[in-house]
Amino acid sequence: MYRNILIPTDGSPLAEQAVDQGLALAKALGAKVTVLTVIEPFEVMRHFVVADSAQLNETYAMYEREADAHADRILGSATERASALGVTAATARVQSGYPSDAIIETATAQGADLIMMASHGRKGVAAVLIGSETMKVLTHSRIPVLVLR
Repeated sequence: MYRNILIPTDGSPLAEQAVDQGLALAKALGAKVTVLTVIEPFEVMRHFVVADSAQLNETYAMYEREADAHADRILGSATERASALGVTAATARVQSGYPSDAIIETATAQGADLIMMASHGRKGVAAVLIGSETMKVLTHSRIPVLVLR
């Protein structure tokens, strides 16, 4: 069955539940996991005006530090939970403005045979206008995707 599971997470409560369920499935199957977080590049995140380039450089450096610290917390927590269950877990962080592409590319590169991820459950117009990274992964992945709600 599944031997190598990719579990993407952004650290949100629903995504963290998916991590826990993914780890439980991996334990039951004797599978290994890779827990992935995708960091959006500063260029994607900035929506502000600065007076001078020095201010922009400091803002960029601060963003990079905060993004790395957030990824460290997410991945560190997942690694601890995997270890407590006796599940072999690797971690990955990728910087990309297209999280769904990063998830699929990482799953392919890691040789994953299952992507297990949360759905953020947007409904109605919000789902249509904003789109869903989960939906994009479902649409474009050649690797099976298990979506948790």
